[in-house]
Order: sequence, then C-alpha cells, then structure tokens
Amino acid sequence: MLKFELLKTDPAEGSYLGSHARRGTLTLNHGVVQTPIFMPVGTYGTVKGVMPQSLHDMGAQIILGNTFHLWMRPGLDVMEKFGGLHQFEKWDKPILTDSGGFQVWSLGEMRKISEEGVKFASPVNGDKLFLTPEISMQIQTTLNSDIVMQFDECTPYLSVEPKTKGLVTTEREARSSMELSLRWAKRCQEEFARLNNPNALFGIVQGGMHEHLRDESLAGLEALDFPGIAVGGLSVGEPKEDMMRVLKHIGPKLPKHKPHYLMGVGTPEDLIAGVQNGIDMFDCVMPTRNARNGTLFSRYGDLKIRNARHKSDPQPLDVTCTCHACAGKSGVSWADGGRDGFSRAYLHHLDRCGEMLGPMLASIHNLHYYLNLMQEVRDALDAGTFGAFVNQFHTDRARGV
Repeated sequence: MLKFELLKTDPAEGSYLGSHARRGTLTLNHGVVQTPIFMPVGTYGTVKGVMPQSLHDMGAQIILGNTFHLWMRPGLDVMEKFGGLHQFEKWDKPILTDSGGFQVWSLGEMRKISEEGVKFASPVNGDKLFLTPEISMQIQTTLNSDIVMQFDECTPYLSVEPKTKGLVTTEREARSSMELSLRWAKRCQEEFARLNNPNALFGIVQGGMHEHLRDESLAGLEALDFPGIAVGGLSVGEPKEDMMRVLKHIGPKLPKHKPHYLMGVGTPEDLIAGVQNGIDMFDCVMPTRNARNGTLFSRYGDLKIRNARHKSDPQPLDVTCTCHACAGKSGVSWADGGRDGFSRAYLHHLDRCGEMLGPMLASIHNLHYYLNLMQEVRDALDAGTFGAFVNQFHTDRARGV
C-alpha cells in the first residue's frame, strides 16, 4: 500500500527563485511518513551504533535495509522465520530496502553483468551467486519492506570499458546502462505483481550525467506507472557541480502526484538543494559514517572532534541541539540554559581513547541533526517561510563552529 498526499508547495514555486519544494504525507503499510524526510541507513538490519529506541526518540519515521547484505547474512531462511525485517530488528515503522543494484555496482571487476542479471562471487564466503530483477523482488518480498526498489544498474561516473577506463562514462555507455535498467524495471514490476507483494515498488531514474538520457529514463518509468520515483546514479564520484546540474534538471520534472526519492545523497547542503528541486525522501550513510570518523554536523558548520582545540572545551557539539549527546536527559539545549549534555572535551577524550561510546554519541547527534533539519524544513514549508529558512540555513552553516 502507498498513498501520497501533496499538502503544500513552496509559494516561490515557478518564481525567479526556482523553488519546487513540497510538503506531503506518505502512507505505507507500517505507518505514515511526513515529507520531506531523511531516512537513516540500517545496512545489516541496524543503524550502526544506535538503539531502535533512540531512533524513535529522535523522530526517525522510516529507515533503510540493504537487500544485498541481508541476502548474504543472515539469509532468507532466517528472514522467513521472523516474517520479515520488521520483527527481526524490532522496528515497527516503515522500512525501505534497496534492490542490491548499488552493491553489485560497487563490486567492480568482481561481477559480470548480462541481460539476465549479475553474476558475482559472494564477498562473504566466495560462493558464486546470480542476482536478477526477479530474485531481487523475491528477496524484498521476504523482507516485507514497505518500499521496494527496482533492480537497476547504477550508471558509473567513470567509464567501465577497458579501453577508456578511468575516463568519464560515454553517452553510449550511459544509454546502454539506462536502457538495461528500464528493461529490468519492467521485469521487476511483473515479478512484484506475480508475488502479490502488498507493499510499494519504486522505479529508478538513471542516465548518468546526460540530461536527455535522464528524460528518456523518466518517460519509460512513467509509462510503467510506478507509485514512486527515485533518482539514482548521483553521488557516485561525479563533481558536485555535475550532480547539481542533473538534480536541477530532473527533480522538477518528476511526476507531481508521486513521491520523489534521491538515493544516497548527501550533505546537509545537498538535502536542502534536493528539497528545493522537488525531492521528498533522502538517505545517506554520511551521518553515521562521519560520526565514526570524528566529523560532527551542526547548525553552525562541521566540527572535527579529533582536533586538539576541543581537548578542554566545555561546550556541547551544537549549542542549539536537543539530542542526548548535546542535551542529556533533560532535552534542554545549551542555548536554552541546559547543562546536562556531554562536552566536546568528553567526546574528544572518548575518540582519542577508542571508546565505543564516542561514535555512538556522535552517531546519535548526527542523525538527530539530519532529522531535525528535515523537521525544520517541514515547519518552514507549513508556515510559508521556506525561502527565508534556506537563507538562514546557509548563513548559519557558513558561520563556523
């Protein structure tokens, strides 16, 4: 089941500001999601270092699972025993699973792509495996995810041809990849229907850095009438200006009565740019991955907790933040007089000592920042002040910590 209701568009839509921001609700089998939304990534059935209750507390409405990795471990026999991923990981809200296409792409020379599917050696035990659009649908049906992604070929930024490897993917390569993904999309749709999957299947726009190929991909998916549309193949190594060029081209063209999902993107600035171009849903490993590497996001820029200047700093990571790391049990930010949170000095100490509490608190903070950013976006859209919000966002982020 999927029902998308478009509640409001930015008053600046169509003006010289070029805003296509949208406010909506997405009703799925396991709950209602308020959009725009950021979705924490739980690759192996867990968001790294974060308890499910913490995700609830910070306002996570929907999380991701990874089809490829869950197929490898624990396997479909275990998933069937638990009736799917929700009961297995004890998460009662919606889940989106990717198709495995990106993971197959990331295997590089370890995989062989054909019209039928992809042959590769398991990165876990070396077993020879074959992943097809039909098998991807079967796996995701077993996982019982609320949103199922079509199996696609993630078009690389750099060429995959031996003679040109290391150069930008040619138009011919990008077209071949995009057309293969369209044929796979139809096969996914047919298998999804055969399985009587009660959830929702999204198609994925591909086409590399070529705007006209993106248009062709979108037209092909619209003809198949998927209930939701994703934009893939961005944030795969291309320069930021190319990513933004493609996003600004294709985002506003996505069907207005369906939810729009930008896959694997990105920084706080990327999320705001995505919303401005009509995107409703985002995911990225950046909040948790950066947290484990000592980089924290805040309203006033990014903070490197490993820097020596934080050794004795009593401030929290973000003086305006109400997450457990910054505000403690009280939930009152430093700016509002709270002093229950952990200091930058303590987080610096934990990182230097390799204590696992360090990346756990950092992950909680980063995810809270992303989720709260999307809440502020929704509030601004509700109030009709999104343009002013964007200006203040960029001013604050440029101020620095």
